[in-house]
Formats: sequence, structure tokens, C-alpha cells
Amino acid sequence: MAKFFMNYFSFFFFLYRLVFKPSKNPKAFHRTASNIHANEGKLYHKYPSFAHRANLSKDQTLLLFNVEDALLKSPSLFPYFMLVAFEAGGLLRAFILILSYPLLRLVGEDMGLKIMVFVCFFGVKTKSFRVGSAALPKFFLEDVAMETLEVLKKGGKKVGFSNVPRVMIESFLRDYLDIDFVVGREVKVFRGYFLGVMEDKKQSNAALETIIGSQGLGISDVIGISGFKGSLQYHLSSHCKEIYLVRKADKRSWQRIRRDEYLKPLIFHDGRLAFMPTPLATLAMFMWLPFGITLSIIRAISGILLPYRLSIPILAYTGFQLSLSPNPSLQSSNTRKTRGRLYVCNHKTLLDPLYLSFSLQKDLTAVTYSLSRVSELLAPIKTVRLARDRDQDSKMMEKMLNEGDLVVCPEGTTCREPYLLRFSPLFAEMSDDIVPVAMDSHVSMFYGTTAGGLKCLDPLFFIMNPRPSYNVRVLDGVYGLSSFLGGGERSRFDVANHVQSEIGKALGFGCTRLTRRDKYLILAGNEGIVNKC
Repeated sequence: MAKFFMNYFSFFFFLYRLVFKPSKNPKAFHRTASNIHANEGKLYHKYPSFAHRANLSKDQTLLLFNVEDALLKSPSLFPYFMLVAFEAGGLLRAFILILSYPLLRLVGEDMGLKIMVFVCFFGVKTKSFRVGSAALPKFFLEDVAMETLEVLKKGGKKVGFSNVPRVMIESFLRDYLDIDFVVGREVKVFRGYFLGVMEDKKQSNAALETIIGSQGLGISDVIGISGFKGSLQYHLSSHCKEIYLVRKADKRSWQRIRRDEYLKPLIFHDGRLAFMPTPLATLAMFMWLPFGITLSIIRAISGILLPYRLSIPILAYTGFQLSLSPNPSLQSSNTRKTRGRLYVCNHKTLLDPLYLSFSLQKDLTAVTYSLSRVSELLAPIKTVRLARDRDQDSKMMEKMLNEGDLVVCPEGTTCREPYLLRFSPLFAEMSDDIVPVAMDSHVSMFYGTTAGGLKCLDPLFFIMNPRPSYNVRVLDGVYGLSSFLGGGERSRFDVANHVQSEIGKALGFGCTRLTRRDKYLILAGNEGIVNKC
């Protein structure tokens, strides 16, 4: 037995050295920089010298930059392809990609890129591919170098070019960085499905040449920023007045931009993975999955079948963190009333009403705008589906309040980022005993929400995290419509906006006027259709 374990660990150590030890050769996702030759003349410059240039004219400058070499701090493209494999192709495709990682380390840069594109894109339907606009922008933004972003702000028209498929980078560059033109490799399509094979580089080179030719007229400065091989690969020297070359040493000293430095706020994003899937992190995820599934079953059974006094300690023992900040003034005024109390929460996951019920240790009724049949059947508290008809929904909520306490999430959909969507004002007409509740949740591996996937799996993914957490903060009560000063038709909107503002202040979240419809149009291309399962 001891010999078996020694052989096992020896093999594991050999595999670790093979897979994770830095390679001496340039590979598919670890690009290296060569030295600047003395005979390259005055055309080429070291990248740090560009930061000191202050004589750029936005009207007379065309800025060309390589996305992976000059914009992103990370030297690896593997995590972005893993996101495509997992979100667009599923768990099996992601597993195949991580198994191919040792091979990718052994082949050249171009061949490694082709393998990753084939594994991630082959057989994926083009119409359903929304990873590039829904999931990837979040991770790209978190990897943008602050130094390059400051440079892009100086230029006029900007052209981003890349060796990766255009469908992966175009939405991120155009929507969040205001890049005017995006040039990338095209993936071949047959009858609405990706073939996993990219078009020849000559086509992307020709597209770049066309853009430079059409936009360069009347432009005095055409400046390129790229890695060493990238500049030669796209023949920038024939068009650019100056080319600034980025070394690996330059990238190591770069700083990633903070959220408050984004050119445009990131409010909506989709996908299940909550972490950057580097090779080591992806391997850890696959090793965790058997334990996570078992743990999620234990957590689900405990929450559904056991009473609060037993389920809460069991959930805490399995790593679930639930914190409550009660409001003493509400507890002291909890006199017997003929109608129930209306709790108004912001919406983080489908489990918001459930964990509010756990925190208060009392039975609540949850009204929901959309819920899968499976989630509705398995919910340990009573749920009532709203019809999105004001008269019908108000009668239903009135009936539920006469029976007991009620909880509603007036945003109508979840929002992962620190923002609040517009609150539907219907709740303001229902009760004068309204209690705002600020909800926040944190995960480390899987998101428990989705716009384009199966909603019935949302609770499973959330409780499958190693240490998920929920923070529940009960705020001071507010008056409803009948007691709100001012009266008139606008008062219900005033109440809704006031409750949204109070929850936003408690959480430190920004308040927006965006709606459920806006979210689903951006992420899923529909108006919020619930996938039934």
C-alpha cells in the first residue's frame, strides 16, 4: 500500500511539473517578448515612453493596438477559452479543454490557438452564442491594464486587433471601451453551426488594411501598440508612424483597473462561473464537483425538510454563512395586527425569500414574477406566482397579506453587481406596514442566477459553492401609499423610489432606472422568458 501511494504521488508530481511549470518556449497562451534590434530604426519604441507623450491630437490620431499583447495584463488566453467552453458548450467540453492543457503546453502558439478554438466552438449554434456579449466582458474588464486604458483615452479613433475569434472580443471592446473598429479572426460557419476552424490570417490582415486605408486619410499620426511578434504579424510598420512595443516586463508592472475606473459601468453579465478559470482553478473546480454535489444535496434536504432550529446549525456546519442584522425598533413594535407585514427586498438570487425566512425564523409567503416549476415545487415556503397584471396581482397580494406576512422583490429579476434595478411600485399600494430588507450574497465558484440558462438549476449552483454567504439587514419601516404625504398618482412611485434609495444606501449600491426587460434584452436577447425544466 505504501508503495502504491509513493508511485501515485510521484506520478502526480511529474504531471504537475509538466502542466504548470513555465515553459521555455512561446506557447498558445504564454507569449514571450524578444529583444529590440538596433537596426529597427526610429520607428520602434519601448512602450513606457508612450505614457509621456502629451502632443496627441484626438482629431489627427489613429491608434492601433493588439488586444492580448497591449490591453490585457494576463499573459494567458486559456481562461477566456475555458469560459467559452463551459458557458457555451457545457461541462463535458470544459473537461475536454482542461485535459488538452498538457498538449497545449507542448505545441506552438498558432497550433495551440487552433486547438482551443476547435474544442470550444465546434458544433456550437451561432444564434445561441451569447458568451461574447454576456459573460466574457466582465472578465476582460477585470484584466484591462490601467496604463493602456490611459493611453487609449489620449487617442482619437481606435482600432483593436487580435488573433482570437472576433465573436469573443467585439462586444467587450465596442460596448465597454468605445473602440471604433474591431478586427479579429472569423470562425467558419456551416448551416448555423460553428465548425471550430478560423479563417486564414490573410482575411483579418486585409480587413485591418482596409480600415487603416479608409480612416488614415487626413490623419497625421498613425500609432501602433503591440507585442513584438504582433507588430510584425500585422505589418504595422508599413502604416504606422510610430510603433510602441510591449515587453513582458512592462506587463508585470501594470495595474488592473478598478471598478470605479470603468469607462462604462458593468451592470449586467451572465454565465455560471464566478472565478477566472485559470488551469489550476479549473482543475480545483472539477475536483470539487463531486463533493459540491453531495454537499448541495445535504444542504437542500436540511433547508427543505428540517425546522429552523435544526436546519440553521446544519447549514452553518456545512460552510454556509448566514448573517442577520435585525431592527430592534420593529421587534419592539411587533404588536398583534389583523394584516401581515410586507417585506420588500432587493433581489440577489431566487433564495432571497427563503433566507429571509431563515433569518427571521418565521413562515413567510413569497410572491414572484417568474419561477420555474421545479423551484416552485421544491420551495420550503409558500410561493405565489404573479401574472404581471396590476389589478390581478394587487388582489392576490391583498389576499396573501390578510393571511400573514408577505415578501416581495419589486426589481422583478436578480442583479449580480452592486446596483439596484427600478422597483415596481405595486407594493406601495398594498400596505402601510412596509419593511425594506437589504440582501447581499457572495459566492466563490458558481453564480446562482442565470438569464440564458435553466433557472431550475439556480438554487443548486448557489448551494454547491464551498462557502456561500448571505447577509440580511432589516431596515426601518416606511409608510405605504395611503399614509404617504403628497398623495396623487405619483405617490406610489415616490414610495418605491424611497425604498430603493434606502436599500441602496444600506448596501452601498447604485440605484438605476433599468428594468427586467433591459437585462434580458442585453443578456439573452428576449424579454425574460423562463426556461421550464
